[in-house]
Amino acid sequence: MAEVKMPHSGHEEHLCLLQNTGYINTNFEDYKNLVRNPSFVCKNCGRTAANDGNLCAPEKL
Repeated sequence: MAEVKMPHSGHEEHLCLLQNTGYINTNFEDYKNLVRNPSFVCKNCGRTAANDGNLCAPEKL
């Protein structure tokens, strides 16, 4: 299987990729921990997260 090229560094931990790959369906409790008590919002997709490292274009709330 060929390695998937990520659009930017750290993308494998971003909520948009986790949702697109079905992570939310198989690891819902872990996903909830990533979004609980959000401090950042993504300027690209509007998702919120507790850690800026889980968003592509984070901005502090």
